[in-house]
Amino acid sequence: MAGLFESTGGGGAAIALDEWESSILRSLEVQLLELIGPGPGGEDGDPLAALFAEGPTEAPADPVLARFFPDAYGDPAGPGGEEARAASEEFRRFTELDLRARKRDDALFVIRALDGLGGGGVLKLGADDCPRWLGALNDLRLALGVRLEVTEEDEEGLYGLPDGDERKPLVVAYLWLGALQESLLEAMAG
Repeated sequence: MAGLFESTGGGGAAIALDEWESSILRSLEVQLLELIGPGPGGEDGDPLAALFAEGPTEAPADPVLARFFPDAYGDPAGPGGEEARAASEEFRRFTELDLRARKRDDALFVIRALDGLGGGGVLKLGADDCPRWLGALNDLRLALGVRLEVTEEDEEGLYGLPDGDERKPLVVAYLWLGALQESLLEAMAG
């Protein structure tokens, strides 16, 4: 294995991660958890509070969270803005908490798997684990892409950044996460 996912058959995958790779991936997932925030029951996960919680109606101010949880019915500033705003607020109120919970659960799943490696080693994922990893990797890559303001037009330019560019470490992580995603998809299909 060369630091990318390989098929183990039956929809499963495996990857060899050294201590640095595992540590970087874990750190990124922890940062994502901090950005997403605690569940509706707070840090203690109070199930009663979660049962009666309603989600927010306003779009998140943070650009990454706004990308994770976009307005469902178009641009409220565009034509039909009031109707779009009302529909988006209602949709957000009933869906955002569940979406946040899924992203949080996937990130925690990855963190626990990495913690199980005890630093570095070969991580084996079953067929049911792979979609959770794929979602978590996608969330990380999307978050970095938003922070880097990556567009389809300029993604190729990321490969040629000079070493002195302050964005270089994040760009390397962004490109690495893309390679991990692609290899995991191929492993799941193979």
